[in-house]
Amino acid sequence: MNVDTARGIIPAAYLRQASDAKAAREALVRHLLEQRKLPLEGWTDDMIEMLLRDLAQMDSNNFPGNVGVGEREARIYSTLVSQRHFRLGHGIGRSGDVTAVQPKAAGSSLLAKITNCLLLDLFRQIGIRSAGACLLLPMATGMSLVLVFLTLKSTRPSSKYILWPRIDQKSCFKCMITAGCQPIVIENLLNGDELTTDLTSVEAKILELGPENITCLHSTTSCFAPRVPDKIVELAILCKRYGIPHVVNNAYGLQSTKCIHLLEEGNRLGRIDAFVQSTDKNFLVPVGGAIVAGFNKEFIDLVAKTYPGRASATPSIDVFITLLSMGVQGYIKLLSDRRELFKYLADGLRKLGEKHGEKVLATTKNQISLAMSLSSIKAEALKVSSSSLERDPTEIGSMLFTRFVSGTRVIVPGKSNTIGLHTFQNWGSHLNDEYPCPYLTAAAAIGLTKPEVDSFLKRLEKVITKFKRERRQ
Repeated sequence: MNVDTARGIIPAAYLRQASDAKAAREALVRHLLEQRKLPLEGWTDDMIEMLLRDLAQMDSNNFPGNVGVGEREARIYSTLVSQRHFRLGHGIGRSGDVTAVQPKAAGSSLLAKITNCLLLDLFRQIGIRSAGACLLLPMATGMSLVLVFLTLKSTRPSSKYILWPRIDQKSCFKCMITAGCQPIVIENLLNGDELTTDLTSVEAKILELGPENITCLHSTTSCFAPRVPDKIVELAILCKRYGIPHVVNNAYGLQSTKCIHLLEEGNRLGRIDAFVQSTDKNFLVPVGGAIVAGFNKEFIDLVAKTYPGRASATPSIDVFITLLSMGVQGYIKLLSDRRELFKYLADGLRKLGEKHGEKVLATTKNQISLAMSLSSIKAEALKVSSSSLERDPTEIGSMLFTRFVSGTRVIVPGKSNTIGLHTFQNWGSHLNDEYPCPYLTAAAAIGLTKPEVDSFLKRLEKVITKFKRERRQ
């Protein structure tokens, strides 16, 4: 609204106040567009909605009197759907580049580009200071990794192998197969309670296969305990030495100062071509997006050009809104709260474990996930007849789930799983040989609250007590 046109209708003093408020809002937007950095303090919902409405007005489907005679004109039948997307219906990118500006969608294109800039600024603020580019894709982590692998294959057409220190998560393995590569599984080493990278085996495979035949090395930071982050720095040094690309699955590693440090140091001392992280796990938005980031902007641009066709703007809208709502201070507070809750959860599990003859596994290099042994649970289960279906301690997991506890995993050695042509022994434990004990995992991820931790510990206590009592009868 043009405030000046209202002169003579209402008192000038009131108009002046309204004009000052309008100017303040416009100054915030102008600063955002000029600096392309995340605000220190979060914005109000009204402020964010105002900006989204303004961006939507820049798209052709919202032009007054617009006539669309193409096959894709951002027509939306449902008013609810239109409102859900703030009338931003054109998506992002063009057929040749997911970051290209659409002539029909200046507002959507601006939103996507600014979101990538805000992400890059935040990455640098939280410790990945050498980050060169961020690309938000409308695909979860697995499919985004596929795109990165396909991009690397296009630059190394004679290569076909991906070296992969084992992590028992299906999408991590399937993404390599989907990209048309042959995964080479590197088994982990058991060091105390921790499962860690076998650097000797990695280097031996590089020499055996030949660096030129390897598409990349695919390492992992965030993972379920007792596995700890890969030795990212040492792997990066190996990749630099042998001229092999290095892709890091950093699914929820932005929450961990340890993982962030590994990425920064890996780039400083060795080679990391890209690291990929989930939007839902790190930024508390619905599933459906991932951020491909790297230290070399040219490679991230090449990934963007590999993406075929336009893309959904929904993940960009979700992250854009969330980042502006949080601001730098809001996100850093979430990270700080998570670190404190990790300690709180670890302490609670330790006390509970001691009460039942169990222990929290010593996995200090993993700052997100914890594991508690279930040795006494297994001993109780073995007292039951071998023909009973209830002798498996994994029942603890289902008992927790029926009590509205989600996210825990109960791992019992001895189970195998075949994915593609590869069979993993002791699936779930990240180890070919049997892990010394069964265990339960729980994570202190971003957004967790103290009441949730308290409720989890109380319900776990009741479940373990009930499990043991029933087996003594």
